[in-house]
Amino acid sequence: MWNYQILGNEIYYIVQWFIIYSILGWAIESAYMSVCSRKLTNRGFVRGPFCPIYGAGAITVYFLLSPLEGNYILLYACGAIIATAIEYLTARIMIRLFGEVWWDYNEKPFNYKGILCLESSIAWGVYTLVLFLFLQGAVEKIATAYPKGAGILFARAAVIYYLVDFILCAKNVIFADTEERSESCEVDG
Repeated sequence: MWNYQILGNEIYYIVQWFIIYSILGWAIESAYMSVCSRKLTNRGFVRGPFCPIYGAGAITVYFLLSPLEGNYILLYACGAIIATAIEYLTARIMIRLFGEVWWDYNEKPFNYKGILCLESSIAWGVYTLVLFLFLQGAVEKIATAYPKGAGILFARAAVIYYLVDFILCAKNVIFADTEERSESCEVDG
């Protein structure tokens, strides 16, 4: 299974990239929001250091836009559009499942229903350029820096941990009232 290829890449490496991007996204967003709010903030849905939307977003953008590598204007524009679409779909799913989203852009100019805003869309385009210019290469180096056997064990443990954590947090959120929802699994929502 781990050697199966998708778009010329082994599943093993795609899973490693997903985990690395999910942890990196969680770390950056939690650090940024901790500085902004002046208190420790966990921006992930679960208790652990994992934000899968960043892993899914990075992998999706990377595979969809790889043919545009080197065309920075198209990479920027398409990255902004695709990541904004992913953010929108994530918000719609959260609203459907939990009755709310855990971000609010209502105070931002040029927002749509508080779930999208121009500032974030512009940032997604910049992040796409960073992904192609620097980040993917660094993530690939990290994923090849440890033995494959250790990577497989790590991936299995990370997926099991995340699924258990997600199920417990989802249960807490679904059965909590509105005030308790933001505190059920996040340090700060």
